Amino acid sequence: MNHLNSTEHLANRYHAMRHGQSKANEAGVIVSRIETDRGGDWGLTELGRRQALSAAERCGLPADTVICSSDFARAQQTAEVMRAHLDVPAVTAAEALRERCFGELDGTSAANYAQVWKADNADPDNADPGHADGGIESAAAVLDRTTALIADLERRYSGRDILLVSHGDTLQIMQAGFLKMDPSEHRRLPQLDTAEIRQLGLAEGPGPVQPPLFLRAEEINAPPVYLRLAVPQFLDGLPARTNAVVPV
Repeated sequence: MNHLNSTEHLANRYHAMRHGQSKANEAGVIVSRIETDRGGDWGLTELGRRQALSAAERCGLPADTVICSSDFARAQQTAEVMRAHLDVPAVTAAEALRERCFGELDGTSAANYAQVWKADNADPDNADPGHADGGIESAAAVLDRTTALIADLERRYSGRDILLVSHGDTLQIMQAGFLKMDPSEHRRLPQLDTAEIRQLGLAEGPGPVQPPLFLRAEEINAPPVYLRLAVPQFLDGLPARTNAVVPV
């Protein structure tokens, strides 16, 4: 369920932040279970810490920013860098921002993400509630928990900047929620780089809407270059529809 489908206006400003480069990123390993994360050393690399600090220095967020973070080490360490730089009193741990669970693929090569994304796209109605045979969390389930968190934050705060520190797939699917897209289409959105911060805008009107909003180069038999596309508002400062150059 997308808990934002009936929402027309947001009381707060939301900023998605992917954690800095992690040791799992560096090793090319999937670490998606909290037990795996806590059982090993999967926090930030030195590069990841520098990325987080650079993002904090450039973000322009105010000192009263509300910071919510996944409780995975790589996200918590990123959030702590942000907290210290902004002089925010505390980081709120939010299980709703945890990494998408990749089930039996946990601990395997990051190359296996591709098979999950392919299955997401092949199941637009989310009839399989999450690749159940492999214990993989569905895109619909991630959408439900992340947008439920936003709905709760809307009830608790007003007029605040809220930073959501999380993971690649989780944020990708949450972006789809703000845009009121089918979560199975999340890979059509530009992914966040490590330590990237992106302001999230809410799509106008009731959802869901149907993309395509973005095309990847291989989908139009184009070389892997930058494409100029008409995209809806989801980045800070862009008008409702604009021509924007996005990487594919």
